[in-house]
Amino acid sequence: MARIRDLSIEICGVKFPNPFLLSSSPVSNTAEMVARAFDAGWGGVAYKTIAHDRTKIIHPSPRMAPFNYENKGLVGLQNVEQTTDRPMADNWSDVRWLKKHYPRNVLIVSIMGFSLQEWVELAKMGEDNGADMLELNFSCPHMTVEGSGMKVGQAMELIEKFTSAVRKTVKIPILAKLTSNVTDITVPALYAQRGGADGITAINTVRALTEIGLDDFVPRPNISGKGAMSGMSGPAIKPVGLKCVTELAQCRELKIPIIGCGGAETWVDMAEYLLCGASAVQVTTGIIHYGQRIVEDMAEGLSDWMDERKFKNLSSIIGKSLKNVVSTDAFDLTRQGAAEFDLEKCIGCGQCYIVCQDAGGQNLGWNSKKRRPEVNSERCLSCMICSMVCPVDGLITYRHVPGKKEVMPARMK
Repeated sequence: MARIRDLSIEICGVKFPNPFLLSSSPVSNTAEMVARAFDAGWGGVAYKTIAHDRTKIIHPSPRMAPFNYENKGLVGLQNVEQTTDRPMADNWSDVRWLKKHYPRNVLIVSIMGFSLQEWVELAKMGEDNGADMLELNFSCPHMTVEGSGMKVGQAMELIEKFTSAVRKTVKIPILAKLTSNVTDITVPALYAQRGGADGITAINTVRALTEIGLDDFVPRPNISGKGAMSGMSGPAIKPVGLKCVTELAQCRELKIPIIGCGGAETWVDMAEYLLCGASAVQVTTGIIHYGQRIVEDMAEGLSDWMDERKFKNLSSIIGKSLKNVVSTDAFDLTRQGAAEFDLEKCIGCGQCYIVCQDAGGQNLGWNSKKRRPEVNSERCLSCMICSMVCPVDGLITYRHVPGKKEVMPARMK
């Protein structure tokens, strides 16, 4: 069995056994579910968002639908699930049980109030029932109660107001969970920080329409003939999550740590979030897709990679890529290159030729007798889309060509 190194990390003064967390979602809805995750190796949980019993939550049926693309299933997950529909008494009982039986695992309780009074009451209940941290849900994109979820996350004064009220109520650390459905995610983060937040969670699901039924014209999930714009999660949103975490980490005015969330399924995803500035990462759709067992591969893969790269601890990884993330005007445009082909591997499918003619630099020729592309490196734009459609891994690679001038697309003869 592979040796798993110490992957612990301290965030907001709380020690996490590892950076792998369940996000506030269907995967963290009961103590039994969370306990199995802790036994499997997950370091912590953002417990499913608890709302006050004054607001009766009834979930639509069905509440989820997959976003599949070509032969790949569950690239994204569309859902219309809201906060927990379980009574507060049941949820607080579960929170107490989890903290008693798993004291080393970090228990973050997600809350959502529908008034200032409810935010304060829920925060106090969370602290009194043993939560290590609170996560303020300012981000759910399909809550139907006015002044809740994403609608708060898009109203900067409310973010500061509710965060400040919670800060005055509890002593435990507070995370503000933000939505990506804003123009600039650093703005709500700074308002949360001003209100007293100790950290940021980013991002929640992305508001989307992933599929329309061609037979009934109804968005999925189809709920008695109606659909809605709602939250999409899964690998499809990871690029948005990485972007938002990077923007937050690069914001000089933001002085508080970040927990990443959005599309992570593998140790590589985890490493990328850490490199972009996250201190830990939350997961939902990956567990829905593969089960809680994925944490074993995450721990082993991240440990092996850290050993290979000689990283001593997680802190030495966090934010390491930030210096390399620049605006496009910082690129060295004097360096040009070309696609290089290993034609010994070529199977003669012609995909590279087609894409070069239809969407690239139109520099590739085609030898119909040999069924091989004819390469003109001097005319290559180095867009590299040929490598993206080639079915043979490693056949087409990029190489720098010293002294090469910028190439313009060929003119029509």
